[in-house]
Amino acid sequence: QVQLVESGGGSVQAGGSLRLSCASSEYTRTTRMGWFRQAPGKKREGVAAIVRDGSTVYADSVKDRFSISRHNAKNTLVLQMNSLKPEDTAMYYCAAGAGTGYLSLLPGDYNYWGQGTQVTVSS
Repeated sequence: QVQLVESGGGSVQAGGSLRLSCASSEYTRTTRMGWFRQAPGKKREGVAAIVRDGSTVYADSVKDRFSISRHNAKNTLVLQMNSLKPEDTAMYYCAAGAGTGYLSLLPGDYNYWGQGTQVTVSS
């Protein structure tokens, strides 16, 4: 079982930045990792994902503002969020997928999930 623990959420004003981190208990089984978010009353949506060769994919809503990276030596996934907007307010989840390492922003393609960290952006 892969354990994922997020940190770094908080409250910030619009235009500000936050850096989310996700510590993974192992690297070997996780071929893809991603960040998802869920606002109250909305479906969980993919924000960004990365695979082992470093390829990434972003949701259109965060492209050019968010950056995902993976530090393999430390089994850590990072999401750097800049130019935050009130609509970015949500619970953010780290996720990891096993098997074939293709890029995906679909929740169903991920096997392991963290508990989530809250991000609140005020106007």
